[in-house]
Amino acid sequence: MKFSVGASLALYSLVAQNSAYGFAFVNAQRCTAASLSCLAAYSTEQSGESATESFRLNFKDDTGAAISPWHDIPLKDESGAYNFVVEIPRYTKAKMEVATKEEGNPISQDMKKGKLRDYHGPIFWNYGCLPQTWENPNDEHPELKVFGDDDPIDVVEIGSKALDMGSVHPVKALGVIAMIDDGELDWKVVAIATDDELASEYNDISDVPEAVKSGIREWFRWYKTPDDKPLNGFGFDEKYLDASETEKVIDETHEAWKALREGSTDAGKLWTGV
Repeated sequence: MKFSVGASLALYSLVAQNSAYGFAFVNAQRCTAASLSCLAAYSTEQSGESATESFRLNFKDDTGAAISPWHDIPLKDESGAYNFVVEIPRYTKAKMEVATKEEGNPISQDMKKGKLRDYHGPIFWNYGCLPQTWENPNDEHPELKVFGDDDPIDVVEIGSKALDMGSVHPVKALGVIAMIDDGELDWKVVAIATDDELASEYNDISDVPEAVKSGIREWFRWYKTPDDKPLNGFGFDEKYLDASETEKVIDETHEAWKALREGSTDAGKLWTGV
């Protein structure tokens, strides 16, 4: 198996992270009483066969009614924490995502050239998005001079547990990095689940170990290169913005989502449910 320099750097950071904090390589979700209310509010139901083009993970509310994980789950929970929708559990490879163009916005596996898309190696963190956000492809960032990628804002959750696909967890936003992917702005919010054992220690991006921050940046810099794609770049001199600036970025994408839902912004092929 051939590893790129970027993959090796990411693996190094993973080892450093786990050695320092004794993280277990688990693939099960554990919940505390603080998070049970959020998890109980939403459920999922699979249609189609796993690992096939037909697979869909559909969302329901606590009454059993079908909902969109993008449009119907609020950005924040009652405590003020952000709601994180898990698309890809840590240590998995299937490129799962909220299907923004499909009715109901179920989670499905991304397709490329008629084939199911996998990462070339596992992602080392839980990955997903914040509901009720949108990176407007018609809106140019005033400083970076690139446009949004037409998706909800992405979240990299760095806690110690593997979280189930389709589960919804309250998280604390710690920082954000401005990835530039194929000329598009693709923010990556770094967050931690509020019930994680390290949540009390991590309040801003400066609290996160350098090995973790560099691992995230290098993983996303290199992950497309096995497909002969160029390296991804990063704005703001490749630095993470702090928690305060992250909140501003999230607020901007939330306002963009509001405009999308209100119809004041062209939705294109996106399914907005209105």
